[in-house]
Amino acid sequence: MRVAVLLLLGLGLGLSEAKGRRNRCFFNRTQEYCTCYNLSEETAGSIIQCLAATVVEFRGGELEKYIDFPIRDLDDAAIDTLGSLIIQKVIISGVLVPEILLARVLRFFSYTHVKELVFDSCIFQGTGDWRAMNGQSLPILSLSFHNVTSAPLIGNKQAFSSLSTWLETLQELAVTGSSVTSLPCAFGRVLRTLHTLDLTQNSLGDGSLPPTFCQGAFPQLQVLRLQHNNLTSYHRVCEGVQLLQELQDLSLSQNKLMADPSSSCQWPASLRIFNLSNTGLHEVLTPLPPNLEVLDLSHNNLHAVDISLSSLKKLFLSENMLQAVPSIRNCPLLDTLHLDNNSISELPWDELALLEHLQDVAAANNPFNCSCSGARGLQALATRGHLRQGWPQDYTCQSPLGYQGWQVVAVPVSVLRCHRAAVIAPLCVALALLGLAG
Repeated sequence: MRVAVLLLLGLGLGLSEAKGRRNRCFFNRTQEYCTCYNLSEETAGSIIQCLAATVVEFRGGELEKYIDFPIRDLDDAAIDTLGSLIIQKVIISGVLVPEILLARVLRFFSYTHVKELVFDSCIFQGTGDWRAMNGQSLPILSLSFHNVTSAPLIGNKQAFSSLSTWLETLQELAVTGSSVTSLPCAFGRVLRTLHTLDLTQNSLGDGSLPPTFCQGAFPQLQVLRLQHNNLTSYHRVCEGVQLLQELQDLSLSQNKLMADPSSSCQWPASLRIFNLSNTGLHEVLTPLPPNLEVLDLSHNNLHAVDISLSSLKKLFLSENMLQAVPSIRNCPLLDTLHLDNNSISELPWDELALLEHLQDVAAANNPFNCSCSGARGLQALATRGHLRQGWPQDYTCQSPLGYQGWQVVAVPVSVLRCHRAAVIAPLCVALALLGLAG
């Protein structure tokens, strides 16, 4: 029985020795974080230090020696002990996990309050008999796998079926840095309440998206992270996710995307946040989702931008090759505009001033022309409180030569300097009148 409880808490019994670490747990009371190294049945006494933790991490080792251990149902005392723990999150890192053992132990999480389970740099070995999980619900709402190795999910329909009662309530799933090429359609159909799916840093290609996001898969999905994969076709990605009718937030960052003019795919109308940063774009690809509120096109190769989105509130264009601020008159609700690190010499402050919702303008590290209109426009935006990050230290003049290297805030924009004609002409008239009167 003691073995079963320890396996549930740490999946770390019999871990091999780690250099410089004793087989015990260390509790950080300030962070309510407990870390256990090389936990074994013999040294399990130190796990008592974790009773006041909300997060417990178990590091290192393997579990193979416990594959044949009999794991019986818990008695009332063990159930009460697990139910009294305040642990909310369990992290398993650097562990060789036999799936047969995991399948036997996972059901005991139903007696805890653990909401989040994380596997980091683990190897899943063999196959598990998941029949004991039939009809079993768990409190775990968030499940994460990072840098893990396992057999492909395709062909594990029995496991999906046995785990369905739990998976149907799972809300967040992350499988990152694990060389995933696709997810089986049946898997997505079981995850009926999942609202966040993170597949960052895998090997997903354009052709793997339609089977992953097939008809009926992930019906409540709202947030999808696909950054740093092998996606190349903007329109094939669109076709791959167009069945996700609840999708609100999509990230395609760090993929190398190109347009396919032969396609007319329409993005889900529900999409509100779209991240296309660092995708190698030389132009804004179309069509864009029609109801966007946040669009991130930063870290690309854009020379010009023409966007008309009546619902857009935040536009990020930093780290591009823009030489002028794009027209934003067709984005009347815009409240945030970031233009840092481009080649912009002057901001059209009069046009920007017409946007009544505009609050946050960032344009640091551009080669500003500090002529009267250029410097005055930036200073006017700063006076209104629109220039925030980087002002004034990162706003310097490149021209005219007399102000090169100056901070824009220090450039004089007095009427006498900038509108000499407006001052001199009335003065000349006055002198002429005085002469006539004399």
